[in-house]
Order: sequence, then structure tokens, then C-alpha cells
Amino acid sequence: MKKTYKIDVDCANCANKMEDAAKKTEGVKDASVNFMMLRMTVEFEEGAEPKEVMERVLKNCKKVESDCEIFLK
Repeated sequence: MKKTYKIDVDCANCANKMEDAAKKTEGVKDASVNFMMLRMTVEFEEGAEPKEVMERVLKNCKKVESDCEIFLK
């Protein structure tokens, strides 16, 4: 399953850090960040609960870019 989320990030390099952090999160099969559109698309592993996974993704992204945001609603 894939879902797209609106994000807030200041620069393309920061967006790349967010993408890398998301890809390393348990439950994420793949992730991509489009800095120009301020969107993150996440493909979840089979059986993963998207809400729980995205909370971990946000936590991991905050570790690499503290002022980023992912709008989960």
C-alpha cells in the first residue's frame, strides 16, 4: 500500500535526509520525497499499520532534521 503525505521542509538536502530516514524505518518498503511539491510518498510493507509506521517515520525524520514536519492527517 502507498500513501502520500504533505511535508514541511526547508531545503532539498533536508528533504533527502528525510527520505533516507523514512527508508530505514521498520515497516517501510520504500519512500520518496518530492521537495518541489512538499510531498512524501511511502510504500508500506505488507501487513504494516500505516499510522504506527508513520509515527516512527516522523520520529526518525526529526532525528536528522529537527524542524521538518509530516502532516499525518
